[in-house]
Amino acid sequence: MATEIKVWQIINGNLEPIETTMVEAGRKEIEDLEKWIKSNPKILGEDVLIIGEQVPTKSDPMDFLGIDKSGNLVVIELKRDKLPRDVLTQAIDYASDVSSWDVDKLSEICTKYTGQSLEDYLSEKFEEIDLEDLTINKTQRVLLVGFLIEESLQRMIEWLSNNYGVSINAVILKYVKTKNGEELIARTVIIPEEIEKERIRKRQLEILMSDEPGKYNEDELRELLINYLSENRITPRRIREILFPLCLEHKFVNREMIKKELLKRKEAENDTQAGIILTTISREIGIAKRDYLRQIIQYDKPNPWEKENYRLVEHYRNLVKNVLEMLNKQKEEK
Repeated sequence: MATEIKVWQIINGNLEPIETTMVEAGRKEIEDLEKWIKSNPKILGEDVLIIGEQVPTKSDPMDFLGIDKSGNLVVIELKRDKLPRDVLTQAIDYASDVSSWDVDKLSEICTKYTGQSLEDYLSEKFEEIDLEDLTINKTQRVLLVGFLIEESLQRMIEWLSNNYGVSINAVILKYVKTKNGEELIARTVIIPEEIEKERIRKRQLEILMSDEPGKYNEDELRELLINYLSENRITPRRIREILFPLCLEHKFVNREMIKKELLKRKEAENDTQAGIILTTISREIGIAKRDYLRQIIQYDKPNPWEKENYRLVEHYRNLVKNVLEMLNKQKEEK
């Protein structure tokens, strides 16, 4: 049986069922629901913060894009009535797209929606977290929101969550208008929030990162490095313009040196922002498929989550220098 919320009002000691729909009350479900959710996203979960609305994806715009206190992205899809089983495919499609989005793109989305950069918005809303230790978009969650749910969809959500640890849940809402004219929204969730949080935590630990360097020959390494540093993303640009030049100039480059350079170049407005940017650089180098970066640059790990004392492998110093000179020349010629 699909989840449904029934509500009764106690009047003169008796239970009176409340069956008023939003339509009967003159409410427009999608328009009003979107407005209510934006006014207080905690109805979706205690740790969900909305950073984008009608966000374009490779298929269709998603209703809301959120982020939680662990830095995970939350794909939020609303339906005006019953959640059908095909909404699951739609939401997973969105999640597969956003999984590749970096902090720079997310900050652009957040700025458009809130008027603040992602780091500023997170600092304001999640005061208790340490942004410098936060890993953004390490995993993704799917949250489906409606007023009823098809039994088959509920079964699939529970199966994916229980057996495969997929971070997916459904919020089922109930509009209530009391005999006195007061309006209420009640909710329940398919997967209890504490269980979902624990599964997300376990899944994060399973995300593949690596400290192992690549084993490419010099020609392969050169080509991989040129392609990466030519990407139209801010993080490769920062590695190209800040981290590598610092490593060419100094034998060891610590975190404070990088943060100082970020502030000097106005890439960050304060030390907190510089720390968040440094975390994205650190994470980029630690992604398993970026093993060619780790073949070129080494680092210490005073903590499992922290890299320190970056330095170029001596054998590749000339390679890095030549690649940077070539890319800078191409930039000047454009």
